[in-house]
Amino acid sequence: MDNEDDGDRPEPDQEPVTGRGRRRKNKKQRSFWKELPILIGVALLLALVIQTFIARVFVIPSESMEQTLHGCPGCYGDRVLVDKLVYNFTEPEPGEVIVFERPSTWNRSEFQADRSSNGFVSWLQDVGAAFGLAAPDEDDVVKRIVAVGGQRVECCDDQNRVLVDGKPLDEPYIYWSGGPREQEPFEPVTVPDGQLWVLGDNRNRSCDSRCQGGGGTNGLVPVDNVIGKARYIVLPPSRWRGVGDHDPQVTDVALRFGLPLGVGFAAAFPTLWLGRRVRTAVRSIRSGESSGSAGDKQ
Repeated sequence: MDNEDDGDRPEPDQEPVTGRGRRRKNKKQRSFWKELPILIGVALLLALVIQTFIARVFVIPSESMEQTLHGCPGCYGDRVLVDKLVYNFTEPEPGEVIVFERPSTWNRSEFQADRSSNGFVSWLQDVGAAFGLAAPDEDDVVKRIVAVGGQRVECCDDQNRVLVDGKPLDEPYIYWSGGPREQEPFEPVTVPDGQLWVLGDNRNRSCDSRCQGGGGTNGLVPVDNVIGKARYIVLPPSRWRGVGDHDPQVTDVALRFGLPLGVGFAAAFPTLWLGRRVRTAVRSIRSGESSGSAGDKQ
C-alpha cells in the first residue's frame, strides 16, 4: 500500500498543473497578441516620422534618368533613398540628383500613376508609395540640377554641349536612349534666385526644364518644391550603389585654379631641393673659410 501511495505522489521538482496555472499560461499568450498591434503601430509611426522628416524610399517611375537610375512605366524600377534633411542646412548645387514636386507651370507628366478606381485600394497604394513599395504619385519628379539661381543656361555649343554662364558643362552621366545623339536646343535663360534648371540624364528621353510649360522660365523648379537629394540605390540588391553628384561646372574651376595650383606644388619640390643643396654648399664653404682663418691665426 505504501508503494502504491508513493507512486501516486508528484515528483518533488514537478508542480501540479492546476486550473490557475493554465489560466496564467493563457493570460501570457493573450498579452502577446495584445502587444503585437501596439508594436506594429509604433513601428509604422516611427517609419512615418522617418519618411516625413529624415529620408524616404522613392521608386524611379520612368527612364528619364537612365543609366544613372533605372526605371520604366509599369516595371520594377530602382528604389532610391532620398535624403530629406540635407537641404535644411545647405542649398541645392549643380550636379545633384533631386526629387521634387512637379511645379504648377509644368504641364506634362512622364508617367501615369497606376491607381485603382477603388478608394480604399487607392489609399493603400498611396501608403505603399510612401514606403517605396508602389509607384509614386505622378507629381513627384526626379532630375539632375544643371544651373542654380543667378546663372545663365543655354544650349548648345558647336560640340552639342549645354552652356552655363557661357562655359560648356562636363556631363559624363549623359545617356542617349536611341534616336540622334543631339540635345534639343533652347534659348538662353537666366535662372532667378530660389529657382533651379533641371535636366534628365537620358537627354533625348526626358521632358524637363527645356520643354515643361513650353520651356523658358516655365520650366524652372522652385527650391521650395525640392523633397530631397537622391543618395543611394537600395533595391534591387544588384544595383546597390551611391547616386553620383558630379558637378558639371567643376571642370572650369579646376582649369582656372586646380591646374595652376598643381603646377605650383610640382614646382615647389625641386625648388626646395635646390635651395637645400645651395644652403648646404654655402655652409660648407663658410665652414672651410672659418677653419682656414683659425689655422692662419695659429
